[in-house]
Amino acid sequence: MVKPFKPDLVYYEPGALKYPLGKELVKHFKNMNIPMKMTTSHNRVTGLPGKTNPEKYRVAKRTLVIGVRKTLTFEPSKPSAEYAIPLATGCMGHCHYCYLQTTLGHRPYIRIYVNLDEIFAQTEKYIRERAPEITRFEAACTSDPVGIEHISGSLKKAIEFMAEQPLGRLRFVTKYAHVDSLLDAHHAGHTHFRFSINADYVVKNFEPGTSPINERVEAAGKVAKAGYPLGFIIAPIMIFPDWEEQYTELLANLSRHLPKQLDNLTFELITHRYTKTAKRIIEERYPKTKLEMDEEKRKKKWGRYGRVKYVYPNEQMAKLEKHLENSIEKYFPNAKVLYFT
Repeated sequence: MVKPFKPDLVYYEPGALKYPLGKELVKHFKNMNIPMKMTTSHNRVTGLPGKTNPEKYRVAKRTLVIGVRKTLTFEPSKPSAEYAIPLATGCMGHCHYCYLQTTLGHRPYIRIYVNLDEIFAQTEKYIRERAPEITRFEAACTSDPVGIEHISGSLKKAIEFMAEQPLGRLRFVTKYAHVDSLLDAHHAGHTHFRFSINADYVVKNFEPGTSPINERVEAAGKVAKAGYPLGFIIAPIMIFPDWEEQYTELLANLSRHLPKQLDNLTFELITHRYTKTAKRIIEERYPKTKLEMDEEKRKKKWGRYGRVKYVYPNEQMAKLEKHLENSIEKYFPNAKVLYFT
């Protein structure tokens, strides 16, 4: 079992002490005798130990920054939600393929934002602007909020805040099984609780530092019993020896652990893809990775902003889509596949 995250080093902005959560966290880590330093900005943390870039990266992933979210313009989060709600940035997991490898660049440390009332006030503003339409907010665009919930408590506050918003909805995804503190939250069915799951081969080789798949599946059962709308992201879907058998067993095992009658169960299916920049960073940080990134075996796909992604060729994509959707239909006939990409 993966233990809840405990940072080796903590930074905090002086301004964070103006907020109750900031005071609470600084006091908490001082009492734990964890080394602490001040920083002028949660976006500018310098002096992390380590002689090489991989060493500095590993240290950064064990570093927590307590900060104030000054930019209250929320980023769009299409197609899954209208906006990304900024509760935190960064993740303690070491998933080799993760897009945060490139989007966070040289700032992979974990940031918790303590000005929650201001963030929630901005959330209400966005909801009012789109009324009478429902406005969805994604809490896991740049972090895994469940992985740090035992420290911040921010996710439960966000869930209970959104329960009071007739036109607001929250959604997030996690690779962690530490869900017990969220099971008694008042959610009013307004939070879509999703788990990222994958075949054993993918989890064991490319997702170090995350909860084992059996623990995630068990946690999903708890969440379903707590009445949350439940969903699963299978990502990144990969081709490897016996991939068909492993993905079938993944879904069969999931069906054995979930309640038989589940309303509105969803699946999101995302195949493995990468950019040249991501490949360079991944190979630098995880030089022994088994991640298949042979451009000769892939098809070029132009993404947003003119970026080229390397995806599986059409024939392989069609085979993956057919197998996953048929397996979902077999074990979860009432579930909805939101998309395959």
